[in-house]
Amino acid sequence: MRETVGSSLLDGQPPKHYGITSSISLAGPKDIDHIYTQKLTEAMGPFGVFEDDAELSHRMVVLGKLNNLVKEWIAELGEQKSLPPTIISAAGGKIFTFGSYRLGVHTKGADIDSLCVAPRHVERSDFFQTFSEKLKQQDGIKNLRAVEDAFVPVIKFEFMNTEIDLVFARLPLQCIPDNLDLRDDSRLRNLDIRCIRSLNGCRVTDEILHLVPNKENFRLTLRAIKLWAKRRGIYSNMLGFLGGVSWAMLVARTCQLYPNAIASTLVHKFFLVFSKWEWPNPVLLKQPEDSNLNLPVWDPRVNPADRCHLMPIITPAYPQQNSTYNVSISTRSVMVEEFKQGLLVTDEILLGRCDWSKLFEPPNFFHKYKHYIVLTASASTEEHHLEWVGLVESKIRVLVGNLERNNFITLAHVNPQSFPGNRDHCKDNEYVSMWFLGIIFKKVENAESVNIDLTHDIQSFTDTVYRQANNINMLKKGMKIEATHVKRKQLHHYLPAEVVQKRKKQSVPDINRSACALLSKRTSLDGNFLDSSRDTDTGTPCDSPTSCHKSSRSDSPSFPDAHRSLTEGTSSTCSQTMADVHVHAEPAQGLSIPVIGSKPESAIAVKGLLPPSGCTIPTVVGLNVIPRLPSPPNFSQGNPTQNGSISLSPKSAAAKRAHPPCLEGSPKRIKDTEMLLGFSEPTFIEPSVPPEEGRQQSEENLVPAGAMPIPTIERSRSQRLPSKELPDSSSPAPTNNIRVIKNSIRLTLNR
Repeated sequence: MRETVGSSLLDGQPPKHYGITSSISLAGPKDIDHIYTQKLTEAMGPFGVFEDDAELSHRMVVLGKLNNLVKEWIAELGEQKSLPPTIISAAGGKIFTFGSYRLGVHTKGADIDSLCVAPRHVERSDFFQTFSEKLKQQDGIKNLRAVEDAFVPVIKFEFMNTEIDLVFARLPLQCIPDNLDLRDDSRLRNLDIRCIRSLNGCRVTDEILHLVPNKENFRLTLRAIKLWAKRRGIYSNMLGFLGGVSWAMLVARTCQLYPNAIASTLVHKFFLVFSKWEWPNPVLLKQPEDSNLNLPVWDPRVNPADRCHLMPIITPAYPQQNSTYNVSISTRSVMVEEFKQGLLVTDEILLGRCDWSKLFEPPNFFHKYKHYIVLTASASTEEHHLEWVGLVESKIRVLVGNLERNNFITLAHVNPQSFPGNRDHCKDNEYVSMWFLGIIFKKVENAESVNIDLTHDIQSFTDTVYRQANNINMLKKGMKIEATHVKRKQLHHYLPAEVVQKRKKQSVPDINRSACALLSKRTSLDGNFLDSSRDTDTGTPCDSPTSCHKSSRSDSPSFPDAHRSLTEGTSSTCSQTMADVHVHAEPAQGLSIPVIGSKPESAIAVKGLLPPSGCTIPTVVGLNVIPRLPSPPNFSQGNPTQNGSISLSPKSAAAKRAHPPCLEGSPKRIKDTEMLLGFSEPTFIEPSVPPEEGRQQSEENLVPAGAMPIPTIERSRSQRLPSKELPDSSSPAPTNNIRVIKNSIRLTLNR
């Protein structure tokens, strides 16, 4: 590229630029840049991001055999359909690759995304029937699953110990030549929409490679950014972060802006560009083109729905689409914060103050927040569990969106990794998976307490999951979802003690803890990631996060002040320092508890066992429905209680709730008390926490503590665009004989 730029300057011609704008800098690398790039490569080595020659050769052998199988199958199919021998011999057929393998950035053990292109005499039904049967008869084929009703229909299988995802496209051609170019837009004419979706992966991948100035620099930079994103917990298109194609397009845009830079510089410039990017301005690698094929494309000037996208990254191949329509307010805030943190770290690296391993340190998710929602999915058999977990995980972004629309929640941060659950939490089922969502509540000002009802938010999520499961005939007896609110110090009930102790040895500072005796008290209380946590890319090990850096901040102007307030007022006491949560659950024996929405002197004494400070919304298959608690007075109608408590509740499960406006006034300290209220019906699922923990909490509640205001994050949009993959809201609720429990989850933030 330097030679091209130099020769163009000598010829008096303006240098070639890539993308929709001119380059920011044409500067070439210095000697020190090559040294930093070598160190970056060495730092990535232990994470398994590079394949050796033997593994690469094995993949090529696998793809070669698969390509031969496709040609044999197409020829056999032509004979069955009585085609002339000349057409059968020339019919061809070909396997194309796309995704990380085609980009050249696949990791050890990663799967291969591939496309089977067939001529016009081959139907889609043939692919999922006769070719699927042919694959099953081959030696080395294992775990074959055909998913014909998926958004992009696919056959998944293992071939010679290599995982392959194979999609299908039928072109209106008599034969498929080996030199077929899929970048030609005319190939899309008169195609079925499923074929267009299948072709889109290859077309986008090839276009990205065509639009970068230097493929090797692009690949090394993309390897570094993908590893960083996985380590920082922001690599998941399904959960509202970015997937592999989106990260590739961001890196490609960086390469266009700095065409002569090498990987070490490009990684730094990546964070520089996107930490300052003014979202929702779109990221484009080329000017969108109209091929007059009447296919829907991303265009906010024409499509009002496209104006609601928060972080648009537009694919360069026709039809142009936004690859990040799942991004929500919370996930964008988390990613922007990570961009800024990455810029600070790479600044330090290029100044020689630390090495590249600092960039790949995982965050401290389980120390970052005071409140969490634990989402548990369980089933009675392993087969049912795999199906159930996949469905629940694909809909978690619905729960995040519901929580974001709650006026008293400013951030709902889902951890992309799932964890094997403790059987004590789901005694009826053996197979359990858990996800954790960190929650930040808004400041509670000018009021003694605010009652927050999350019942509608979570119940609408479970309704969506069960509706989808019912529509595709997946719902089986024993499949269950539970959503439990817990505080940070209760996380050790869900994560193994040895993992907690191991993570406590990390030396990275925690910005949310003071340096007093609070550290020693929480040594056995704070939870962390499991080492055995599941990652979507089995080839890149991503251990549990340890800590976030002091310089982490949001793009909200109030975020730095909020973080400073989080670190104040904790050294004076070793007791709990967060807003208290009064939860409707089974209380301790003989405990007098004020009813939410009632006068402070009114109380009920309820006998029972004390669960953790979490309140559970179990959705249990096969049990009776528990009636909901009566709705408290609505704050929007002006019914505060005598002690300043403000009560919120949905008007009904179907109607949208009227949330009160944000409270204003001087912040007050939140006193440290915690009480529990609930029912004692046997159908209520009791979280498995020893009574000793409840007594300890009760004793701690007698000690006042200085509390911290909860940070707020500005939100520019009150409602996000629902995913196209979600079922229609008019879809019927489950109508089979499997019944579900619906319990309430309500908590009170006290001043």
